[in-house]
Amino acid sequence: MFKENLLKGKRILVTGGGTGLGKEMSRYFLKYGAEVIICGRRGEVLEEAAKELMEEQGGVVKFFPLDIRAPQDVDETIEKIFFEGPLDGLVNNAAGNFISRTKDLSHRGFDAIASIVFHGTFYVTHSVGKRWLETNHKGSIISILATWVWTGSAFVVPSAMSKSGIHAMTKSLAVEWGRTGVRINAIAPGPFPTEGAWARLSPNQEIDGEGETSNYNQNPMGRVGEMEELGNLATFLMSDGCDYLNGQTIALDGAEYLTGGTFRHLSALSDDDWENIKNSIKKTNEKDKAKRSV
Repeated sequence: MFKENLLKGKRILVTGGGTGLGKEMSRYFLKYGAEVIICGRRGEVLEEAAKELMEEQGGVVKFFPLDIRAPQDVDETIEKIFFEGPLDGLVNNAAGNFISRTKDLSHRGFDAIASIVFHGTFYVTHSVGKRWLETNHKGSIISILATWVWTGSAFVVPSAMSKSGIHAMTKSLAVEWGRTGVRINAIAPGPFPTEGAWARLSPNQEIDGEGETSNYNQNPMGRVGEMEELGNLATFLMSDGCDYLNGQTIALDGAEYLTGGTFRHLSALSDDDWENIKNSIKKTNEKDKAKRSV
């Protein structure tokens, strides 16, 4: 779809770049010639991802362990990255989410989502953006949101609130920074199954070996998204030639959000159903912890 060296010479930071959508977008940036920097909380996961991507695509992938919930750590890491050379792009991808009835949420459960999605995304955007402004360097920011920034969404209220805040940040900074050469846009993906996130948001829908799902019929197109489609859109937004595109959140969901709220069907679940979902998510979290301890 694109010229082979479309992103050659660019340095792009992807938060949450060691797994899931972040890793997939990193793959496409690397494919089109960018140097990619990935960050996340688990250093060993980042190292494995960097090695895999370079073996597959060639090029350069660097990694920095980072918990974006800590503003001082964010600024220190961004300083290290800029010491090697300025960034040209930032993808705010790091996030966390799980389905829950709001009445069942604890304060800690709410903060676990908001501290990453809302606070952490701002910390990274601010740290990168101010360096661009100080040096008159052009840059492109993409934040990964969700279609419930327009519709709201039951059963994922902390995420809906937090991502709506980043949606507002996208529009606000596009105006504030518009004359500086810094652009800020967002992508609102629909269902793009990745192992960890899908298990917490759709615990009763299995993913097969090719990333497809069984019994998924909520989408007007009758399918989930393909990673190439997300990679192509992210690559386009990072490329030169669309500089007039600014302050936009682009839905990439096969028109699913136009049919209503994403999790509206969960209103019919019983207490027993919710208990089963809670146990399923707990097992997923325990499995992740076991992987980290190996």
